[in-house]
Amino acid sequence: MRHDPTWKRQSSEPTCSTSMAETESMDVAEPPAPGEAPKSGARPADRHGLLKHSREFLDFFWDIAKPQQETRLEATEKLLEYLRARPEGSSELKYALKRLVTGLGVGRETARPCYSLALAQLLQAFEDIPLCSILQQIQEKYDLQKVKKEMVRPALFGNLFGVLALFQSGRLVKDSEALMQSVKLLQVLGQHYNHLQEQPQKALVDILSQIPEATLQEVLPKVLKPDLNSVLGSPEHLELFLLAQQKVPKKLEKLMGPVNLFSDESIPRLVTVMKMAATSVKKERKLPAVALDLLRLALQEDSFPRFWKEVVEQGLLKKQFWPASYLCFRLLGAALPLLSKEQLQLVMQGDLIRHYGEHMVTAKLPSQFKFAPEMNEYVGAFLKGCQDDPERQLALVVGFTSVTNQGLPVVPTFWRVTQFLSAPALKGYVAWLRDMFLQPNLDCLVDFSTNNQKKAQDALFHGPERAVFRLRKWIIFRLVSVVDNLHAEKEEALIEEVARFCFFHSFFETKKPTSQIPETEQHFSHPLDSRTREVVGTAFFSLLQTLSTQFRQAPGQTQDGQPWTYHLVQFADLLLSHSRNVVSLVAFTTQQRQAWDRTLKTLKELEAQSSEAKATAFQHLLLLVGIHLFKSPTESCDLLGDIQTCIKKSLGEKPRRTRSKATNPQEPPWVEVLVEILLALLAQPSHLMRQVARSVFGHICSHLTPRALQLILDVLNPEESQEEDDNVVVTDASEQQLLGDAEDKSSDEGEDTGNKDSESEEESSDEESDEEERDGDVDQGFREQLMAVLQAGKTLGGADGEDDDELGDEAMMALDKSLASLFAEQKLRIQARRDEKNKLQKEKALRRDFQIRVLDLIEVLVTKQPENPLVLELLEPLLHIIRRSMRTSSTKQEQDLLHKTARIFTHHLCRSRHYCRNVGDRVETLYAQLERLVQQAGRQADSSVSLYYFNASLYLLRVLKGNTVGKSTCKAQKKEKAGTDAGTQPQGPEAASCLDLSLVTPIYSSALSSFLTKRSSPLTAPMFLSLFSRHPMLCKGLLPVVVEHVASHTRPRHQAQACLLLQKTLPTQELRLCFKDPEWEQLLDQILAKVTETLRTLGEAETKSGRQKELFSLELLNVLFRNIHHEKLTMDLTAVLGVLQSRQPRLQQGLQQGAHSAGSSRLYDLYWQAMKFLGVQRPKSEKKDAKDVPKATPSPISMKRKKKGFLPETKKRKKRKSAGATQEEAAKPAAAGGDQPPSTGKRKRKIKRKAPAQSQVHGMPASESPTPDPPATSPTPDPPATSPTPDPPATSPSSPAKTPKLQKKNRKLSQVSRATPVSPESPKEPAAKKRQKNLPQKGVSGKSPQSALPRRKARLSLASRSPSLLQSGAKKKGQLRKAKKL
Repeated sequence: MRHDPTWKRQSSEPTCSTSMAETESMDVAEPPAPGEAPKSGARPADRHGLLKHSREFLDFFWDIAKPQQETRLEATEKLLEYLRARPEGSSELKYALKRLVTGLGVGRETARPCYSLALAQLLQAFEDIPLCSILQQIQEKYDLQKVKKEMVRPALFGNLFGVLALFQSGRLVKDSEALMQSVKLLQVLGQHYNHLQEQPQKALVDILSQIPEATLQEVLPKVLKPDLNSVLGSPEHLELFLLAQQKVPKKLEKLMGPVNLFSDESIPRLVTVMKMAATSVKKERKLPAVALDLLRLALQEDSFPRFWKEVVEQGLLKKQFWPASYLCFRLLGAALPLLSKEQLQLVMQGDLIRHYGEHMVTAKLPSQFKFAPEMNEYVGAFLKGCQDDPERQLALVVGFTSVTNQGLPVVPTFWRVTQFLSAPALKGYVAWLRDMFLQPNLDCLVDFSTNNQKKAQDALFHGPERAVFRLRKWIIFRLVSVVDNLHAEKEEALIEEVARFCFFHSFFETKKPTSQIPETEQHFSHPLDSRTREVVGTAFFSLLQTLSTQFRQAPGQTQDGQPWTYHLVQFADLLLSHSRNVVSLVAFTTQQRQAWDRTLKTLKELEAQSSEAKATAFQHLLLLVGIHLFKSPTESCDLLGDIQTCIKKSLGEKPRRTRSKATNPQEPPWVEVLVEILLALLAQPSHLMRQVARSVFGHICSHLTPRALQLILDVLNPEESQEEDDNVVVTDASEQQLLGDAEDKSSDEGEDTGNKDSESEEESSDEESDEEERDGDVDQGFREQLMAVLQAGKTLGGADGEDDDELGDEAMMALDKSLASLFAEQKLRIQARRDEKNKLQKEKALRRDFQIRVLDLIEVLVTKQPENPLVLELLEPLLHIIRRSMRTSSTKQEQDLLHKTARIFTHHLCRSRHYCRNVGDRVETLYAQLERLVQQAGRQADSSVSLYYFNASLYLLRVLKGNTVGKSTCKAQKKEKAGTDAGTQPQGPEAASCLDLSLVTPIYSSALSSFLTKRSSPLTAPMFLSLFSRHPMLCKGLLPVVVEHVASHTRPRHQAQACLLLQKTLPTQELRLCFKDPEWEQLLDQILAKVTETLRTLGEAETKSGRQKELFSLELLNVLFRNIHHEKLTMDLTAVLGVLQSRQPRLQQGLQQGAHSAGSSRLYDLYWQAMKFLGVQRPKSEKKDAKDVPKATPSPISMKRKKKGFLPETKKRKKRKSAGATQEEAAKPAAAGGDQPPSTGKRKRKIKRKAPAQSQVHGMPASESPTPDPPATSPTPDPPATSPTPDPPATSPSSPAKTPKLQKKNRKLSQVSRATPVSPESPKEPAAKKRQKNLPQKGVSGKSPQSALPRRKARLSLASRSPSLLQSGAKKKGQLRKAKKL
């Protein structure tokens, strides 16, 4: 069992410092911690025998009081399970009851309900516990007569929560005695209003609402005073009265007599009580129960109209108190299911709904409370609950729609609650909207104006015509949004009705009614003006967009399989055929009518081929342009003729291609014509047009010609095509213009103070810009004109030789008139310049939007036809857009254009799985384009732009590599390559590809040389690393350039980059396969010589580039060593060893001084990794000194371990001395000089036995190598350089490293050098003391950056080579574990 931390918990819990559990009245105390002696004067530690309770049982009570609900519930359940497992009458049950009763009065407010709920569940689980005894225990515990003054508040809450616990247990209503005592206690608690407020009365009402009627009749005289003044004194007393009125009306009438709460005398006091109830729930934002009960009483007594008018609208609303207004809003929402149709119409026409409309209009700031979402929930719940009563549904939605602000309904056009309307109610709602559009009845609307609107009221501007326009505009968009929530299969007739209504009133008007066309029988009380018809037209095309995108299974189609546009075209043809009854707003010419007839004929032909996807796409395009014929007849007529020609040629392309070319060779191909049509359609601000254009282009992109593609590219790069303005005219968004013209700015000025602030800020910014423009527009001509006017004024006034400052009245008036005219002209010129500037900005914005839409066609092309050779023509135009947008990406449109272009270029083009595999005769063009892209990548000012150009060149390399050459091309290439170097010839699959390394290598060689020589080059190392990884044969040809710059007389940064490229490239397996063994050995030898030269010329690295050069050089050297050992190559490493030994003092000095501690530590580790490959072990003292540097930055692993803490130094020495000493002695070299302490012969023999084993492991017989050889000569792969595990005995640092062929010649030199090790330690210090100093440091993961995983891998690989090493390593591990356990 764990130690008992009870008192520690109590000292840290905020409850225990203020709760009654710590006071003198506490009956239950917990024991002190074990082993703690009781202090003098303290009571016995185990007075109640609590030590026999388990710690788990005591922890339940701490978890019950925690704020997390899940923890509380889980603790309560576990407590009940624990108590059920105990026998009846156990001490644990008694303790639990006392502990929970004690917790009812704790100081924390959040803990009291927790203990109360736990006590309620306990009483519910153990029904044999009498409630009276618990209530008596609570009253004794929290006796209000005996408690101290400072503990009165906890005692009051203890009594209250005790009663609530009894009530929540569900047993109080069954125990009459306990019920009566609880009622008396609550009445006593109700007198302490300052502490408990209305909580006792609320609890009393809740309890009485659950008891039977017989018990309530018995209790009622004791809790309710027979006085109306007392009933109307507080919301709680009124709620108790309403409860009695509902459950025991006869007993109440016998007690109080007949009571009328809705009399003239009672209504003012009733309003006051309701206001008090609204204030009490201000924070909770909910409807008080007394308000809903009062509403039910009014409905029961048929006093609802009086209650609603006098109490709600004329009482609470007149208070100008927002909590009271919110109470009225919630009362309206909660009353909806209780009201009849007539009562709904009553409440939806009164002052309350008008006040709600004002709230919706004015509450627009983010900080203001908005009641609309809550009201939507009430309305949605009402509509869901009365699906079988469409009349009430219709009355409600019509009532909310009738609330208008100067003609504009306050509910939004996308009001989502209408989706819950039943089919009859929805049909009636649409009919009401249609009738209101045709004959607006402003008198039946609940219209209002805000206070600010009333102040700025203008009778001329705010007339009935404006209200009618605002109402009709809202209605037509409301009809369109109603379709969003419909199901095409079920409500097809309603959708067709709305679509026909919008189409008819957009482009036609009635001449003579006819029964064949129901729309002609609709009459207007106010005629439709041009603005309204434009709004209806905009809503109609928005409806087409909704119908084409809403239904996923059959987009834009009816049950017969035809699209909605097809039915609308048939309806339009019907209207055109009844010219006596209907007239078009724009009369068709003969040519336009012929185009319409040809369109219908073409549609019938396409209908016969509807199984083809291309025919379906053309049908959608033809239908859409045909409907636009009514909007813009002149433009659409030409488009229809071209589209029909293109359709006929595309569908009958094979049999008619030769004939058409023969008859008219100058006629452009149909694809080019259709592309021009799609571009013209994309210029219109219609999302539906954009979707149709994408769909059609997806079907024709396989027939695309270079000229057709150039038409698209001319739009994206207008500076390359001077004819762009003649080809396509970008139109502005008519929808935004209409909405902007129709919107009344003056009516919205006072609705939102935030709008005022924003407008004032815009005005101030405009004034500042005006001042700047005014100052900048004062040109020399205006100055000369001004001086001329002033001189003329002086001449007129100074004819008599008077002073210049004194002019006559007539002269002054003439001068003022001249100045006024001059400045007026200057103001007009400034305004003209400003308008021209705004026009240019607007045209630029429209052009960018158009380019963004045209990029859809490019995206379709590269997605559906990635193997098309025309895709290669997109590289440079897309790169041009990216480069231009990066320079001028200040506006959001420029950023959107940049992001979309970059996404298409990167994801859909360069990273696509498919690419062009049939370049044909474009190979030479691709090489020229490749060279151009690489050169442009090196000329960019930004590396991010250069990366796009470089990736484009890699894409071309991929295309060239993936394409094969023909036979004739192969023979020509063989003749051309006959005199080239054999090393540059591709091998394997690349031999038959179009990729000619002799042409590509000079291109990238020049770029690589530029990168390694220029001071500021946009090219980066990751670009070339990507090139090397994808094309290893090309990398083979570029490696000499990199090797040359390793030790060249260039900047240190460039040398570091060359080392980095080699370091990342050499380990790749693909590159190794491109070299033969002699070539690979020669390459490594060259690189080793260059690195040796670089290290020899290194001085004191004072700059960042110098430190990077030294760091990357050592990393490259380690990579070379790993390759040499892996390939088992024979090389002379004596020169490298000498250079490295000369660098050791300087590295150690920099490490000890702490200069650039992180970099110095890394350099030092890399240095000793290289020395380890050369057979020189890192001395233990060196490791110690490296760890003792105070400023050295530890690795992340060591930091994590240091956070856990260490044992004292004495304990670490004592525990690990024996095992550590054995391990140190086993890891010492065989010949360590005269510094080794004397040891037993047995230990020496053990070391000697291990030496031959190590030599055998490294590939040499023991007879040839009496001393262990350095790892640099080992034929087996060496462990990773990052492994810090101790290697077998090695030579001293001063011994030269030789390959196996040179070992015998230099064995004497190595034996001599082993006798003089290079070590910074003092030779006089015994080795035993060294080991003792090293032991504590060895237990700490110090400055070494290697992780535990490489160390484990190194140990496993080392152990797998030798069974003896595996066994000895296991023994050492066992000794270390035993030492740690001690």
